[in-house]
Formats: sequence, C-alpha cells, structure tokens
Amino acid sequence: MALRFTLRQLEYFVSVGEHGSIAQASAQVNVSSPSISAAISQLEDEFGLPLFVRKHAHGLSLTQPGRQFMEQARKVLAEADSLNRLAGAISGVVQGPLSVGCLLTFAQVLLPAIRCEFQQTHPDVRMSQIECDQQTLIEKLRRADIDVALSYDLEVPPDLEFIPLRSLPLYAVVAADHPLADRKTVSVETLAEYPMVLLDLPMSRTYFMSIFERAGVAPNIVERTRDMAVMRSLVANGFGFSVANIRPHSDMSPDGRVLRFIPLEGTHRPMRLGFIVPEGARSILSVNAFIDHTAQTLSNWGFPGLPITDVA
Repeated sequence: MALRFTLRQLEYFVSVGEHGSIAQASAQVNVSSPSISAAISQLEDEFGLPLFVRKHAHGLSLTQPGRQFMEQARKVLAEADSLNRLAGAISGVVQGPLSVGCLLTFAQVLLPAIRCEFQQTHPDVRMSQIECDQQTLIEKLRRADIDVALSYDLEVPPDLEFIPLRSLPLYAVVAADHPLADRKTVSVETLAEYPMVLLDLPMSRTYFMSIFERAGVAPNIVERTRDMAVMRSLVANGFGFSVANIRPHSDMSPDGRVLRFIPLEGTHRPMRLGFIVPEGARSILSVNAFIDHTAQTLSNWGFPGLPITDVA
C-alpha cells in the first residue's frame, strides 16, 4: 500500500528534530504547535514508527528510527527544492523556497522591508529568514541551511563568494549631551579619551578594535553588548560613545533619546555590505533575483550608512 504523507509534514518533522521542541519548531516554520503535533502523529501512524521520545518538561528527542528517518527526510526535502528550482529555471519563473540569513546588527533595519517588496514582486517564492552573527552565517551557508547571507566582508572564507553592494563609512555614536556631540568629525585618538560601549560580536569586534590599534591607542571599554539596539540606548543614556557603520533613518535610541552620528577622521577601511553565497548560488533564479532586488533597493534608499539627505 502506498504511503501517504506530505512534504509539509516532513518539513515540520525535520524542524522538530533539529530543535527538540515543538514550540521552537512552531516559531521557526511559523505554524501553530497543534498543527505540528498533528503532523508528527500522522507521520508516526503512517510509517508505524515511534519517531520521538516525549520527555515531560524536556521537549522531544529522536528515537533511533527517528534519526534514520530524519536523515532521509532531509534528502527528500532537498530533492523537492531542487525540482522546484529546476521548474523555475525551465519556465523562467522565480519560485520555490528561499532561505536568507542576515547579520543581526542590521537585520532589523534592512531585511523586513527588502523582503516585503521582493515577495510582492515574486509571490511564488516561499521566503524565510534568520538573524545571527557572521560565524554562524558562514556555518549555515556551508551546511546549506540558508541559500544566501546579507552581511559584511569580514573574514569571508575562500570557498564562499562575497558580492559587494555598498561601502559603509565609520561613525562615532554619542549622546546629544556628550562633549563631542557638536563635532563635525572626530579622530580615533580623541575618542580614546572617553568611555566606550563596544558592540561585542565576533569579527565585528575585531574590526572595530583594529581602528584603534592602527592609531596606536587603546579604547576605554566600559560596557559591552551583542545587541545593536542595547548599544544605542547605552550610548544615549551617557554610558559612553560607540562606533558603528549602520546609521538608521532615525537618530534616536530605542528609548527615545537623541543620538549624534559623527564621521571618523582619517582613512579607515570601510566595511562593505553585501551578500555571501556558496559556489553556484547565482545560477538559482530566486537567489539571483533577490540579490538584484536588494542591490536596486539599497541604491534607491541611500541607506544604510548614510542619511538620505547625504545622497545625491
């Protein structure tokens, strides 16, 4: 007798297997927990296999058959994705799944708006996103967990390609009442005299610290955070200055206080914003269309890194 199951059920099963939690899988695939529970039960009934061990208050863990089943389910989903993309390539229609990773320092100010416009233009693309640091993005690209990553050109390994979109100048970020707030520009040497709030993310941290090292000074780091929004609020409330490449549309901190963005003096290597992709990614219609769409969108916005009024 033929087995009856859907690719969607396999997708839910793989997500639960990876997270060990129906609640976390629900958030990942944006489907209610009861729907995922029902899909798992239907698969177990259809195949006559216990796929998970239910542990009270400790989530779910895969059984031995479940681990074998999950390995094959991943292959089936990958082949289904390949069929979707092949159909798109033959028909010339941009369609199928597209998983995008984004550096968490600027995901909130870039990706939702870019996604919205892209999905309006290409409604047959099923798009998902994840936000994480640079190292994690690279790992996910290598495992094919994501198709493309929007990030910086920081330590991109040779097996991945970087497609630049624009350069981002460096700014000192200070509170409105900071002693340097009225400066038109500021030097790294001057900044080193004041307390600093460091955006403490892998690779980004190294980049920001390097500008002080090249100037032969050491910053006085008094606060560290991995969250861009927290950094801006700490700065706005007088804990210290910070350094950033992303200048949002509003010069306000999340708690409503005014910030000043002051260009750094001297020649500093700007970070380049762009896409990191695995080999051959641009042959996939949905990936190529998203890269082209993002490049066009950013050129029209004059953003991030520069306020719109600064762009001709």
